[in-house]
Amino acid sequence: MKDPVASGGPSGAVRAFHVMTKPIGPVCNLDCRYCFYLEKEHLYPGNERFKMSDEVLESYIRQYIETQDVPEVSFAWQGGEPTLLGVGFFRKVVELQRKYAGGRRVHNALQTNGTLLDDGWGAFLRDHEFLVGLSIDGPARLHNAHRVDKRGRDTYDEVLRGLRVLKRHRVEFNTLTVVNRVNARHPLEVYRFLRDMGSGFMQFIPLVERSGDAVAAGLGLNLALPPRVDEEEGRPPAVTDWSVEPKQYGEFLCAIFDEWIRRDVGRTFVQIFDVTLGNWAGEGPGLCVFSETCGNAMAMEHNGDLYSCDHYVYPHYRLGNILDRGLGDLVSSRFQRQFGRDKSATLPRCCRDCEVLHLCRGECPKHRFLRAPDGDPGLNFLCRAYKRFFNHSAPAMQRMTALLRNGRPPAQIMREMTSGHRGRL
Repeated sequence: MKDPVASGGPSGAVRAFHVMTKPIGPVCNLDCRYCFYLEKEHLYPGNERFKMSDEVLESYIRQYIETQDVPEVSFAWQGGEPTLLGVGFFRKVVELQRKYAGGRRVHNALQTNGTLLDDGWGAFLRDHEFLVGLSIDGPARLHNAHRVDKRGRDTYDEVLRGLRVLKRHRVEFNTLTVVNRVNARHPLEVYRFLRDMGSGFMQFIPLVERSGDAVAAGLGLNLALPPRVDEEEGRPPAVTDWSVEPKQYGEFLCAIFDEWIRRDVGRTFVQIFDVTLGNWAGEGPGLCVFSETCGNAMAMEHNGDLYSCDHYVYPHYRLGNILDRGLGDLVSSRFQRQFGRDKSATLPRCCRDCEVLHLCRGECPKHRFLRAPDGDPGLNFLCRAYKRFFNHSAPAMQRMTALLRNGRPPAQIMREMTSGHRGRL
């Protein structure tokens, strides 16, 4: 198998990779009860100033553009809450991107909780064509269950105010919804709310948090890959009370899929449905968690430290700092390539024989802390959910794949389902 990040290009560039950039580190104006990233302040104790310096910013933008052998380069800015840095920081970002673009087109995506957006932000984001990801977990009572500010106050109204700013300035946006034990009980209410508020592209991120991981991270402990299994008891470590349950998540996806396939194909885009169709059609999933290997999606902290993945920001997975070693060298390092290959190499036997392996690929390694029925370690906590969803959606996915291969839009499936029969190809 070819290494997915191979040397190439006239300047020693590498093929496309992705970095989730944290210009303000874990600092946020909210205190969401389920947030796993706020704990990362423990990585930088003392009087650390969680703001990316001009030196790191310019070096990163230059290296990120120059290192990738692609015609278009996409930056992703997250946190914490990146809007805490103010519009001025991102004006600097745009200026540096123009300086180093070298004729290539540059895209920017900004993930935000939306509470700090105002007309100044709206005008900037529109003028510079930023794609905004808005974090919202559903209607008020579901969103406010976990997404609160530092004083424990609800944030729904402030997020909706930010949404109105985006709409008023015609900023392109999508939504990111963390599926937890509360909102997972109400799949259609969540989906219809997002659809009706104007979200044309939805990401549903399952919340799985191990109760001991925050402590481990704070102590700087090294975590092996795959994550540990409780050897003594033969049971997985406990997950938090807000983590979604596997059966819940499977039913959540199936309920939304059933509504989407009957009325919203081609109008509303749901990330997991898109990547599943991509896999059925042989185009690849375009998402690391459902890829055979990983290692091409890293995270960079405010000071230039690069980590193997956003979910592996622990000392053991620190690849180095971009001011000390070139970004391309870090991305293509032996450690990172092995990290990516381990995703496939550590699959338990039952996964290798599974009927949905070509769609699931074991999902994210951070969720692999169960034991398989035969005792193998490394079974995904959400295995039951994905088996349920991938098998449930298979007939419709196969039909849409056939439509695509015959030059017809997948949305035709809605008409076929309404008429009660499948059209002839």
